[in-house]
Amino acid sequence: MAVTLAPAALARVQSYLAADPAKQGLRFGVKRTGCSGWGYAIDMADAAHDNDHVFEQGGVRVLVDADSLPLVDGTEIDFLKQGLNEQFVFRNPNVKGECGCGESFTTEPDKDLD
Repeated sequence: MAVTLAPAALARVQSYLAADPAKQGLRFGVKRTGCSGWGYAIDMADAAHDNDHVFEQGGVRVLVDADSLPLVDGTEIDFLKQGLNEQFVFRNPNVKGECGCGESFTTEPDKDLD
């Protein structure tokens, strides 16, 4: 089980942590949203929770709650700059379908719920 950061994402998160050393790392997970079911939730973490799985890379802790982990296990988080736009992007091997706008995704177990 792992969630990893591509070099650009690692550098970006390191810069966030340098600007706010009180943060404990990057919180990554999912929430119910959009027309396909799941959307990514990403933010700087104030604290680790008891049910978090912690992945460390380059001095950065990535905290993933136990409920989200099966849906994001194996994900690589990257950070892309395109012109004036900047965003985190996710390469998640668990995704089996996405909505047209890219807001949300489904996994294989979700298809069984249809």
